Amino acid sequence: MLTKTNQFFVQTKIFKTTMKKSLFLVFALVGLFLVSCNRDEVSAVEDDLTESLQLSAARAAATSDTVTKQKCKGKLTEIAAADLPAAITSYISSNYAGAEIQFAGKDAAGQIVVGLKLADGTHQGLLFNADGTFNKALEKYKRGAKLTKVEVSALPASITNYVTQNYAGYEIKHAGTNADGVYFVAIKNTDTVKVLQFDANGAFVEEKAAPTHPEGPKGKRKGGR
Repeated sequence: MLTKTNQFFVQTKIFKTTMKKSLFLVFALVGLFLVSCNRDEVSAVEDDLTESLQLSAARAAATSDTVTKQKCKGKLTEIAAADLPAAITSYISSNYAGAEIQFAGKDAAGQIVVGLKLADGTHQGLLFNADGTFNKALEKYKRGAKLTKVEVSALPASITNYVTQNYAGYEIKHAGTNADGVYFVAIKNTDTVKVLQFDANGAFVEEKAAPTHPEGPKGKRKGGR
């Protein structure tokens, strides 16, 4: 038969064991929560980098298209989708329902070039007159704007070597190539993202800051994109 003193020690031991189990459970739950949050943050960063590549390809395809070069006056100045004339947004809604505007730029004469990602995943570029009326579809935009993912390990040595030699502290995070073999490479250091463009032979073409989406931040775009 247990004495009162022994009962006290037994109850104390049980209490301590229970507390240890409870604390272990709490720490385990906190750990799982932190891991989940970290995964969400990493996923969001990965999505942003992928989007930066796609928007860069859209910009390059729109500005270099033969129609743009033949008909536009001077360089295109990027504009927000919200600043497009109503005639243009109405035309897009009527003819390309569900399309995402991935590039919009205006030339010195007021003409506007718009790059779209269509609901079926294909791409279309359009030129509009200064009054917002449709002028002509871009000829090579579809080939230039659509990217195919390239694993970093599969990039040509000329590209990885160029980044190593010219961008100390940066890491190649994502890469893609369009139908013409042009490479778009997203590099990142602690807080800066840049997009580099290389030709089909792996020769450096230009560096661009990561573009902002014409439709605005995620969650505030048309259709909840």
